[in-house]
Amino acid sequence: MLYGADYNPEQWPEEIWPDDVARMREAGVTMVSLGIFSWARIQPREGEFDFGWLDRVIDLLHAGGIAVDLATATASPPPWASAAYPELLPRDADGSVFWPGSRQAYAPSSPVYRRLAGELVTAIAERYAGHPAVVMWHVNNEYGCHLHADYSDAARDAFRRWLADRYDDIGALNAAWGTDFWSQRYGSFDEILPPRKAPYSRNPGQVLDFKRFTNDMLLECYLMERDLIRAAGATQPITTNFMGAFEPADYRKWAEHVDVVSDDCYPDPNDPESFRTAAFSRDLMRSLKPGVPWLLMEQSTNALNWRPTNAPKAPGQMAALSAQAVGRGADGILFFQWRQSRAGAEKFHSAMLPHAGTDTRTWREVVDLGARLAALPGLPAPQPADARVAIVYDWENRWAAEGSDHPQNALDVTAVVQRWHRALHRRHVQVDLIPAERAGEYDLVIAPLLYLLRESDAAALTAFVDAGGHLVTGPFTDVVDEHDRFREGGFTTQLRGILGVDVEDFGALVAPDAPAAEPGERVAPFAGPFGDATGTLLAEELRVTDASIEASFTGGRLTGRPALTLREHGAGSARYLATIPDEAGTQALVDHLLTATGVEPVAVRLPEQVEAMRRGDVVTVVNHATGDVAVNLVGTDAATGAPVDGLTLAPYGWAMVRK
Repeated sequence: MLYGADYNPEQWPEEIWPDDVARMREAGVTMVSLGIFSWARIQPREGEFDFGWLDRVIDLLHAGGIAVDLATATASPPPWASAAYPELLPRDADGSVFWPGSRQAYAPSSPVYRRLAGELVTAIAERYAGHPAVVMWHVNNEYGCHLHADYSDAARDAFRRWLADRYDDIGALNAAWGTDFWSQRYGSFDEILPPRKAPYSRNPGQVLDFKRFTNDMLLECYLMERDLIRAAGATQPITTNFMGAFEPADYRKWAEHVDVVSDDCYPDPNDPESFRTAAFSRDLMRSLKPGVPWLLMEQSTNALNWRPTNAPKAPGQMAALSAQAVGRGADGILFFQWRQSRAGAEKFHSAMLPHAGTDTRTWREVVDLGARLAALPGLPAPQPADARVAIVYDWENRWAAEGSDHPQNALDVTAVVQRWHRALHRRHVQVDLIPAERAGEYDLVIAPLLYLLRESDAAALTAFVDAGGHLVTGPFTDVVDEHDRFREGGFTTQLRGILGVDVEDFGALVAPDAPAAEPGERVAPFAGPFGDATGTLLAEELRVTDASIEASFTGGRLTGRPALTLREHGAGSARYLATIPDEAGTQALVDHLLTATGVEPVAVRLPEQVEAMRRGDVVTVVNHATGDVAVNLVGTDAATGAPVDGLTLAPYGWAMVRK
């Protein structure tokens, strides 16, 4: 079990470094991420490298038994780079420049940035590829975090090349984007621009492709650095840190290119339900690379600095969230950062070694967690059978569904998916977040708001139901193809055979958070075997052709019309939900689905504030409540081997039991 943090020794006098290593050993640190923002120190000017200080730090860590996750330092170019090459700076959709003075001030598609970054990576990799302290490589840092998209001239040129590779012929692009609308037809790829600021709505096909392009430019930067590291002879695992369900980067496409998935996660202590949001991120990371443990690369030991209000974590909460990550597949718990900064924008961000010193609650909790993690044996890798329920989560669908000019322009795909995940989490049911193509591995699959549905994904969902799976989908599902175009024959054209319904109208409702004076219906009440529920945002008009009606709308313009349908198909079943239920309605539906499909929780008779998760034969339980909780688990303690026949967890207490 790896344990450690980002380490930034360049922020401190060299005489402090030996004390850092001594304190790391005291805390149980086994690995640090080094050099993430060190470009200016490693390369003070173009063509000149200073590795002496880095040599001494790495050797000092190695002598102290601390392994190194060595970064490529490319996340923030130094001031000399943009001063010499201003063309590497990115621009927003209005054409404004993002200037240096913060971080990530570079255009990912800039040839100059890529050349300079490549020279830096080559120099670092050639020097340290064989160093025994280096056990992992850390490429860049949080790609796209602060700069979600670049609209510069470098992006313009790269976007044109990307489109030419994708479509080959300008006529194919015109057909895909439907450019005969509004006289947008292009005569050549050289006429195309990124979707910069425009008088009115932009072409949805262009916007969707630009999101794909933006993801690909970031991924190209990663792949360039990865390949340079390998070319230098490095054989260690290579990673770059993800950020949960981050919108601009399609991590599903990235996962095959990283040796180990790593994630940065910062749940808000002010939100008593934030541990469920964290669980969603952990489950997503585990799902990206099935069967392979992942790393929690960044979290905070205590308070942050970048929210409007930065509350401290409660006593024990840091360890509880760390145990949650391990229980959901992590083989490493790391933090930002090791020693709290004395200057800079993140000086109020907590660290393993606080500015207030070692006589602090934070330090004591850091040392205690290091000891508990060190006592754990090797844990089984996450198993495909750990979860029998999955939710379909697709980045390209998210980009398309959240576009403009839709019947409902307040859709948030991730928020809806997280609501379903929370409802399952409250019932202690483990969930994977998957592409539709993996549906056949599960018993129950929920696919909400699957607006953009590729033919291959529709075929996978159909085969899943044919083979005995239980599918729940809708609303605003199976509406457009991969170019954001309607298919011929109406809506739900690909899933019509297994659903037995047609969508006639999407029935937009006024968003719940709209101004009170805005007229129109805001909710669509419905009822079924699960009781009464409330629908929001959409209340679709369905024509039922070959399905039974499980629930009907009980108020508003659709009173008496179907809200939830069920069709037995092949060996399985397919349900279509014509609205987006609120939190209570989603919970009622999940309870109904679990009963109907026979899906079992990880553990039974647990309060909602206690979570249970499975990792092979090890069950982890964490108490997020404010009082003691009795847990009825039988097995052996995963760390000590002692028999367990029920246990009591204090607030934020946790245990791992081998069943």
